[in-house]
Amino acid sequence: MKQPGRWGGALLTLFALTAQAVEIQRWERLPLAVPLLVGQERIVFVDQNVRVGMPPDLVGKLRVQSTGGALYLLAQEAILPTRLQLQNVANGEIMLVDIAATPAQADQPGLEPVKIVAGDNTPSRYGQQTVARSRSTASRNTAAQDTSPEQDDQEQEAPATPKRETPIPVVLTRYAAQMLYAPLRTVEPVEGIAQARVERRLDLSTLLPVLPVEATVLGAWRLDGFRVTAVKLRNAGAQPVSLDPRELMGDFVAATFQHPYLDGRGNATDTTTLYLVTRGKSLAESLLPAAVGQIDPRGGRHGDAEQ
Repeated sequence: MKQPGRWGGALLTLFALTAQAVEIQRWERLPLAVPLLVGQERIVFVDQNVRVGMPPDLVGKLRVQSTGGALYLLAQEAILPTRLQLQNVANGEIMLVDIAATPAQADQPGLEPVKIVAGDNTPSRYGQQTVARSRSTASRNTAAQDTSPEQDDQEQEAPATPKRETPIPVVLTRYAAQMLYAPLRTVEPVEGIAQARVERRLDLSTLLPVLPVEATVLGAWRLDGFRVTAVKLRNAGAQPVSLDPRELMGDFVAATFQHPYLDGRGNATDTTTLYLVTRGKSLAESLLPAAVGQIDPRGGRHGDAEQ
């Protein structure tokens, strides 16, 4: 009988390597179970740029590496059931993964890789889009049996209209406040939101020209043509300052102060955050020119001697 050549053996080996199964798990707001074996690395494909949050007691017990949308988990010792948080860097969405590491049995095969995919029935969340069906589509679905093929071909389906349950300025302001001050696990994901580039050294001297405050940019996020920029405000004077959005100078869709006042400089409450929402342009494009900021609303210019 003819023995298989070396090429036949190579093909069989290649087939065995490519036939390794990948476990598919769907993320539908329910924690996903990913068991581990001590000393054996397991790969989790996420297809997202994620950062991993894990309890401090796992330090030295679990090695976590992330690159190219894949996580590499290696348990150094047995681990009791523990929950990891995978946060999408782009939109803040968090997925929950429950791990537990047990010693491998003799001749036990390695665990196959896991791929996490989005579920089909993910419930709507705060700020996410909902698609409204057109009236013609709904009527055709309810009367499909009574419609002839000719009429069905002639009827054109109107395009779906994206809507949001909450106004976008509200969604952006709430998200920015959570990203700056809330714990990672409590940040509610928003579909389509992304971090925006912003000049950290942007001149904000014209923002509140009548108040003795120092303003610096903290960060910005964008969604559907809108952009929110978080600005740190600090009282530069010794007297308390009340904050009024009507004193802001610039072209803004919405403005929200984290606190309604600032205490005198040096106190714990001399600093707060201002959230400015713009549409179709950045904060830099929405501010007044620096030369305009030198004009005193009471008349004249700053620095002019009173007559």
